Amino acid sequence: MYPDRHALGTAAAVDCAGAIRRVLETRSRCRMVFAAAPSQNEVLAGLQNAAGIDWDRVEAFHMDEYPGLPFGDTRRFGSFLRDALFSRVPLGRVEYLAPLPTPSGPAALREARRYAALLSDAPIDLVCLGVGENGHIAFNDPGVADFSDPLSVKEVELDPPCRAQQVHDGCFASLEEVPRTALTLTVPTLLAGGRLFCAVPGPAKAQAVRRMLEGPVSPACPASVLRNHPACVLYLDTDSAGALP
Repeated sequence: MYPDRHALGTAAAVDCAGAIRRVLETRSRCRMVFAAAPSQNEVLAGLQNAAGIDWDRVEAFHMDEYPGLPFGDTRRFGSFLRDALFSRVPLGRVEYLAPLPTPSGPAALREARRYAALLSDAPIDLVCLGVGENGHIAFNDPGVADFSDPLSVKEVELDPPCRAQQVHDGCFASLEEVPRTALTLTVPTLLAGGRLFCAVPGPAKAQAVRRMLEGPVSPACPASVLRNHPACVLYLDTDSAGALP
């Protein structure tokens, strides 16, 4: 737990950068998955300023996307990550979830299968993620999160609290603008990462944090499953920690 979100993000970035360097000491490449959200700003800023990383041996993926938005739309998660990190360091490979002419249907299913195949090429070493106000990880909201999901990537319908958070975060001007469906990496795909760095700042996340740490491990709070991962570190500030001891 850290005094503010800047300290939280800096600490998470330092730890993640160290993990990247350690992976590259023994492997030819480091494969990473990134969350795209304002809560990750400080982590991503810290990573782009980290020294001693051989970025051209790092492969980057992102964990969710609105498939119906065009490639240049700044509200796409791929666009967010491109601006915040992917265009700022010389990554060896970046794989984006592709835009589609329609937000759901057969094309979305094909794109989910394509991205799942890319992810399955080799193990994912590191995952940088956050937790939603409703306790989601990626877009695995309560109601669609499946801890034994047979799929690696799937299309989901976003629940109202999740869509409302996109407005709270300033990503959309109104609830009506927020897409109703998205593609997401599933819970087992995220948990397959070798090490997880979970950065959760701000008072809006305090209730979700308490549920994930003190409630049952249940899809009702998808983030609670992170307690089962052998190498997941949770980074909080005093606001997100709330009333935790």
